[in-house]
Amino acid sequence: MSVNINRNGLKRVVIVGGGLGGLRLANQLKDSNLQVVLIDKNNYHQFPPLIYQVASAGLAPSSISFPFRQIFRKRKNFYFRMAEARAVFPDKKILQTSIGKIDYDYLVFAAGATTNFFGNKNVEEWSIPMRTLSEAMGLRNALLSNLERALTCATEEERQELLNVVIVGGGATGVEIAGAISEMKRYVIPYDYPDMDASHMHIYLLEAGDRLLAGMSQEASEKALEYLRGMGVDVQFGKMVTDYRDYRIIIKDGTSIATRTFLWVSGIRAQPITGIEGDKLGRGFRILVDGCNRVRGYDNIFAIGDQCLMTADPAYPKGHPQLAQVAIQQATQLAENLKRLSHHDTDLKPFHYNDLGSMATVGRNKAVADLGKVRTQGFIAWVLWLIVHLRSILGVRNKLMVMLSWAWQYFSYNVSIRTIVYATKPKMIRERIKREQTTHLGEDLKPHPQPLSQGEGSDYSDKTL
Repeated sequence: MSVNINRNGLKRVVIVGGGLGGLRLANQLKDSNLQVVLIDKNNYHQFPPLIYQVASAGLAPSSISFPFRQIFRKRKNFYFRMAEARAVFPDKKILQTSIGKIDYDYLVFAAGATTNFFGNKNVEEWSIPMRTLSEAMGLRNALLSNLERALTCATEEERQELLNVVIVGGGATGVEIAGAISEMKRYVIPYDYPDMDASHMHIYLLEAGDRLLAGMSQEASEKALEYLRGMGVDVQFGKMVTDYRDYRIIIKDGTSIATRTFLWVSGIRAQPITGIEGDKLGRGFRILVDGCNRVRGYDNIFAIGDQCLMTADPAYPKGHPQLAQVAIQQATQLAENLKRLSHHDTDLKPFHYNDLGSMATVGRNKAVADLGKVRTQGFIAWVLWLIVHLRSILGVRNKLMVMLSWAWQYFSYNVSIRTIVYATKPKMIRERIKREQTTHLGEDLKPHPQPLSQGEGSDYSDKTL
């Protein structure tokens, strides 16, 4: 395999990751004198703020995803390749991907973050994360399958394990999915499962800290807690999960909760990339960048969004919050700087984050919003949340589908996507994935050990290879 993109005399920008930041950067470079190459392991852009609604059967996956090739149709000097970035060799200006090598003039890492399991192998193996569209679909299937199984299981112990839902992490994702599952319990289960006692379904939200939505105001945290407890969610603080064994979540204080629906939304870490390691990484494995999003030590490698850590912004000396708006604003600023560089202007403009506020929805007519000095909760915040997120979805069709789904759910009290579907990969696809996992690793670009000269054998173990 090969990337198969010829040089056309223009400087080349390679963007790794087509999330909110990477997509904005690619769009902002539309009229630049640059060849733009976007690399992503999926062939579509997903809208992360609404992934939890796919997981709770409220929206179809296609409503919050959009194919890259349709977004950039008829775009000149733009190329998309579905591949996984594996390693970068800065001295050679080469990025190694799962389909081959690609050289660059400017390289931008915008691959975002992945779930952080903090080294706990059992939690990683058994829990259900919710960072991607495929993970959200996995959660939807697990929820619905466990409800079906709860009707036919042999013992009460197993039934309760299937009906207990435990969510670890009290951030926006944890709060939103807890609210969505609570509404499913109230409005769907009594009608879809009339022979099941919905009161046996328990929803737990465990937070290691002392409040929900730690990144928002105290008022927002308290209101979100009030909403969730009013909806029947068992919210517990100071609960650090240490393990998962025999279908039981083990908590540091010695208590445990039986469950077969274990959601882990308790932390994130930046996507790793071989070649940017060691002292180039900061907290949460985020790539350290200067005030212009340049990776420290390099003039032509950049990182934006959740994947980077910038401490040069005076208002955020410990780094920016890992929010969508940070990635979008950094992408916009970086696009201008890349245009300057393409015209040999090295006077780059530093980035300063403009905090537009934060929002989280808990359920029907229930949301919290911190918009600068304006803080609101309840119906007004919920309407603002709907408007902001609807405007941000790509494509007229997707906007209409989401709006219609929300309207249907609001008036009918019924979520619409409750099918259990597991994708089956054809053999040729399975073989291709297996082949790609063992090829294009960039081994030919790594420095090879020099042969030992006579007399050096006894010192071999102390040599750096």
